[in-house]
Amino acid sequence: MTFTYRLTWFAFRGFARIWFRSTVIGANHVPLTGSVILAANHNSFADPPLVGSALPREISYLARDTLFNKPFLGWYIKKLNGVPVNRDGGGGPGLKAILDRLNIGNGIVLFPEGTRSPDGTLLPAKSGIGLIVAKSTAPVIPIRLKGTFEAWGRHLTYPKRKPIEIHFGEPLYFEELRAELLTADKPRVKIIYQEIADQIMSHIGQM
Repeated sequence: MTFTYRLTWFAFRGFARIWFRSTVIGANHVPLTGSVILAANHNSFADPPLVGSALPREISYLARDTLFNKPFLGWYIKKLNGVPVNRDGGGGPGLKAILDRLNIGNGIVLFPEGTRSPDGTLLPAKSGIGLIVAKSTAPVIPIRLKGTFEAWGRHLTYPKRKPIEIHFGEPLYFEELRAELLTADKPRVKIIYQEIADQIMSHIGQM
């Protein structure tokens, strides 16, 4: 870890344990090295650093591309392994940036729902994560964040002192669907992307 990343990691890890009384379950399922996709449900402002601070390795995060142009903030986001994406969270440049990180052995946090839940329930998965999984060879770790909506959901300006749990599931590989993509026609390709996304959300929902 770089100095800035490690300092932030320690600070938020301590904050999560003291303020949220966070409990981490199954972090041993995440490989300590190599590319990995960390796919979590999305309920709160704190979700990305909660996932990152629960792991003893550096990971990358998505951040709106316009933030990289701001004084100090842009520098800080880069130090935290921020990956620039447009407002919609994807697009060609965003996809390439994500795959570039995975191809050099990084881990990256993605949210299949694409946005924070308005009420704490799981939203349907968007096909974008299926596309990323299909274009990479990285294993996917499903993650269920519990209590984060009550602690700092979109209805709250400041975090409440509520207990949270971070559950890491066993790796998913999607070998059959990845193999099928090699010969699938365009209509089937789109269906496979959504199937991958739906399977990830199904695993998250069962945790």
